[in-house]
Amino acid sequence: MPPGINFIFIRQPEPLGLGHAVLCAQPVVGEEPFAVLLADDLIDAKQPAIAQLIKAREENNGGNVLAVQTVPRELTKQYGIVEVNGEHEKCPTIRSIVEKPDPQVAPSTMAVIGRYVLEPEIFDSLRKIDRGAGGEIQLTDAIAREIPKGKTVACKYDGERFDCGSKQGFLNATVHYARKEGYRII
Repeated sequence: MPPGINFIFIRQPEPLGLGHAVLCAQPVVGEEPFAVLLADDLIDAKQPAIAQLIKAREENNGGNVLAVQTVPRELTKQYGIVEVNGEHEKCPTIRSIVEKPDPQVAPSTMAVIGRYVLEPEIFDSLRKIDRGAGGEIQLTDAIAREIPKGKTVACKYDGERFDCGSKQGFLNATVHYARKEGYRII
């Protein structure tokens, strides 16, 4: 490990969802903006996706920034889906967000993927929301609570994402990186 790098590990005492996991980190995060990176979303990008989100936050003078990508409509039930103002902008303002909507009622096909830059106010919203989809404390529900306060944007990052939470996604990532390193796949 390079000098000056420290790790702090926090255990989530029970599996109550991503929102609960983020809330468990509050004692370490305190009152500072922070990043959330979900390990099963692997992104190959010239500039790390999280750096792109941090830059978007700086250009927006603060606020919550969520990485998004367009997915096929039939896959909306697997993601948090956002509705935005100015969908052709690089980082449009989010009007609404819903967790895992059925394709027929999804407000768009713009899916949130595992990269977030969040303001510390999200902790208050996480404490106040009821359990959502799957009986879990959903980060999506807390973000929805923050949207009316302004400054929540969807960042269309530059890069290629691999969903390593599935066997096919993990295989695709392995082949992608092997080819990138010049290995011949037979």
